[in-house]
Amino acid sequence: MANRYRTLLGAAAGVAMLATAAVAPAQASAVAPVSVTFAAAEDVFVSQAEPAKSFATATWMSVCGTACGSATAGQRAALTRFKVTGIPQDAEDVKVTLDVVSARTTDTTVSVRPVTGAWTEAATTWNTRPALSAPVIGSHTGFTTGATAKLDVSSAVKGDGTYAFALTGTDATTTVLMSSRESGDRGPKLTVTYTEGAGDEQTDGPLPFTLSGTAALRASAKKVFAHYFSPYPISLDNQAPAGDYYARNYLKPDGESGKHAAYGGLLRDRPLGRDPITGDYALADLKTEVRQAITAGLDGFTVDILSVTSAQWTRVQNLVKAAEAVDPGFKIVLMPDMNGLSSTDGAALATALAKLAASKSVYRLADDRLVVAPFKAEGRTAAWWSDWMKTMETQHGIKVALVPTFVDFNKYRDAFASISYGFSNWGSRSPAANAGLSANIDRAHGMGKIWMQPVSVQDERPNQSIFDEAGNTENLRATWKGAIDGKAEWVQLTTWNDYSENTQFAPSRNAGWTYLDINAYYLTCYKLGCPKITNDTAYLTHRIQPVAAEPSYAQTKLMKLRDGSTAARDTVEVLTMLTAAGKVSVTIGGTTQTYDAPAGVSAKTFPLKAGTASASVTRSSAVVAKVVSPYAISATPYVQDLHYRAASSER
Repeated sequence: MANRYRTLLGAAAGVAMLATAAVAPAQASAVAPVSVTFAAAEDVFVSQAEPAKSFATATWMSVCGTACGSATAGQRAALTRFKVTGIPQDAEDVKVTLDVVSARTTDTTVSVRPVTGAWTEAATTWNTRPALSAPVIGSHTGFTTGATAKLDVSSAVKGDGTYAFALTGTDATTTVLMSSRESGDRGPKLTVTYTEGAGDEQTDGPLPFTLSGTAALRASAKKVFAHYFSPYPISLDNQAPAGDYYARNYLKPDGESGKHAAYGGLLRDRPLGRDPITGDYALADLKTEVRQAITAGLDGFTVDILSVTSAQWTRVQNLVKAAEAVDPGFKIVLMPDMNGLSSTDGAALATALAKLAASKSVYRLADDRLVVAPFKAEGRTAAWWSDWMKTMETQHGIKVALVPTFVDFNKYRDAFASISYGFSNWGSRSPAANAGLSANIDRAHGMGKIWMQPVSVQDERPNQSIFDEAGNTENLRATWKGAIDGKAEWVQLTTWNDYSENTQFAPSRNAGWTYLDINAYYLTCYKLGCPKITNDTAYLTHRIQPVAAEPSYAQTKLMKLRDGSTAARDTVEVLTMLTAAGKVSVTIGGTTQTYDAPAGVSAKTFPLKAGTASASVTRSSAVVAKVVSPYAISATPYVQDLHYRAASSER
């Protein structure tokens, strides 16, 4: 099916924060829309107050929040399943709604989320219900007796297949909906509306090309991992994003009793927020991140192991569990952090990693060697690592393929050569520092080792008072070019979620999915060859302040440019991926400029100005892509914030 069905997980719930305007390519056909309706194959509701009771014969479905019926544990949720058939592969302008008929009038809100766990109408109770922790993809407020309410579930339906949904509420008042057992055919229905495809290759999904399926991407011998940093999961306290731990303590200068006041707060960005969920929220969030990474084309995570005893260790173990539960083919590479583990003895580290290695989700080579890629491997001598590998084999029966990730590769490579399967380094975060990446790769290959190339977006560290100049997306493109041209065997995205260093690729408040979307193109180039651009797309990146702007908050520690970095710059970049040449109009701070962009991938920068930024692409007088950045640019920021924002025309 065409790219439009490949909607990235969580986009409907979180990327609305980007407030981008997306204009689909003009269609050559004027075919009238087609609507097809599918009745529910199964539907039932479950009640927390009666956890073992089945409501499989009820002619209604009850939905309400945790205080339903004045009971503390009184939540009710509905489940419904549909089998969708006959949707054309080239269907365009697809919209899918879950239609429910109300049995009474209530001023309540009902949300819908996809369900992947197993359940049956006859056997499901509150105690046996599937997990209801997936992100909300649609909602409806206000129900009238006998009227049909429509909840948009387009992001979850990818063509023909079986789809299940959960309906949940936040109100103490019960929303009562008709079930399929109610007379009059008023049970839940799924309505799919689309137009017949014009037969061309144009697509209008979130990506500028059709991303190959997971099986095809994983069939490549080249692997792409993202560095997972356990201190910053999706949620730290299972609270709504407006008032959760990130909002209260990390994003505010006076958070955590003012300990971060000197540098204006610990963080400048955060993971996409979500509403509170029931059950083991920490594990559910890790499953969400695994799904996000799979959808973005990644092979796995390299997990930074900071401790083998603390809460960080618990998160590492849960990440392995999450990968195994979601998709064991998504691999976890063990990366003991030799900063955090500087005082941990070899036997304890061996025992801890052997425990993780029991999972089928932990990455091993074809010869069954366990891949271990220690961060700052030079924190221990090569002799220490050699003894540790012997301990792993003699005490735990595990042979190790060591892939040390150095801070200083050239200083330590020779000492580690005899015990290593491959090499990597942590790398730099500016175009100037990433101009000659092939040299390290060639050295590793010359020593008979594989190379894991770091690919990065940017790096700004408020609490360390330092930043690199990434040059909008220039650093991202440069590091991918190094990996591709140098024929690196593996890539490590540095990082998935280290918000304290602002190196994250993960879906976030400041960039949504934009960096992962851009990354997906280069990941495909690396694994399979560059794909054909089939969907006109424009990306905007910019800071929200000039580099030299003084914050209005009494911040005493300011970030300074790292030695050796590209020179700091104040620019807005338009990155286009176009099916054919087009004219680009860019407006920044009220000033509009135009230029001609070629087919394929191109980037152009413009001076940063206070105000707003937007760009549109036209071809034959028709707008084929438009992006409006939701991030205002100010000459007088509250705190120093040098993190590049990003927005896409397709989200």
